[in-house]
Amino acid sequence: MIANTLLESYLDALRELGGSDLHLKGNSPARVRVSGRLSSLDDLPTPTPEDLSAIMDCIIPESASTNFKKTGETDFAYVDTHGRRYRVNCFLFGQAIGFAFRSVKPEAPSYDDLGLPQSIASLATIERGLVLVTGPTGSGKSSTLAAMVNAINASRAKHIITLEDPIEFIHRDQRSFVNQREIGFDTRTFASALRASLRQDPDVILVGEMRDLETVEAAMQAAETGHLVLSTLHTLGVAETISRIIDFFPPYQHKQARVSLADILAGVISQRLVEARSGTSLIAACEILVTNGRVKQAILEPERATDIKTIVTEGAFYGMMTFDQALARLVTEGKITVETALANASNSHDLGLILKDAGHSTV
Repeated sequence: MIANTLLESYLDALRELGGSDLHLKGNSPARVRVSGRLSSLDDLPTPTPEDLSAIMDCIIPESASTNFKKTGETDFAYVDTHGRRYRVNCFLFGQAIGFAFRSVKPEAPSYDDLGLPQSIASLATIERGLVLVTGPTGSGKSSTLAAMVNAINASRAKHIITLEDPIEFIHRDQRSFVNQREIGFDTRTFASALRASLRQDPDVILVGEMRDLETVEAAMQAAETGHLVLSTLHTLGVAETISRIIDFFPPYQHKQARVSLADILAGVISQRLVEARSGTSLIAACEILVTNGRVKQAILEPERATDIKTIVTEGAFYGMMTFDQALARLVTEGKITVETALANASNSHDLGLILKDAGHSTV
């Protein structure tokens, strides 16, 4: 089959099945992830290494191709013949080419679409500060950030700059004025784009990922100078996120980093995707930290780092919740089963007690 036709057949199957990801490697059936589970597209031709090489030649942009040749991997966006968007990672393994395609919805989602709690919406209404969305790869971080930008765009007259690698959701101007810049096409790096954005009169800056110290420093500077900065980290919980930010800096700068972070951090959303009760979709369980006086003290004093979990557990008044509290809420709302909650709990014993107190059987 012609490379483009073969790729389109895989992508059509992905959409028809309602899947999120397509995986390709030579001499192995194409696989799709649907509701978190991988399955093979056995009814479609198995791609050969030559097919994948031809697909890469057809779809990879020049800048991504240069990066691929240097590093053996690259990210870029792809739009199929139906106008549907995908985030693509192309990589080498054993000198063979592999692909991972992530399906992107054409319109930015709303909070309701994602089932996000109100405290996340509240974080997007602040005027200045740093808001971080964290979690492992594929946990819905980009969707949550897109929902926050979408809400700001729809309700407030702001200048929003997004720095993404690659651009996933397209934000069309509503009440706000939105400029979306793609790393590798419109600008060189997150850090250089961040520094330039401060000269572009922004109100809100979205940074796709804080990967290195240079980007972290630029993001913190932007928040310190009166901007709302939204970004992501690959951490698994709110306490770990705070430690990770500090650890970007050399030890002799830790004290000043804590002072700066305590001043600018507005909140942390750490999320995991769990199976919905229907078994046909995934839903986000969110651990949420909202900065208050107790949080600031815990950031400033390293010996109080272990207090973060207690603060979040006791912080419902401020909109805070732990993962286990979030899972219990999803059970109570009928969105997930008790079994799913317990399987994804940070502490299944503690969650069991929460569920029993709420009247749910854990037997």
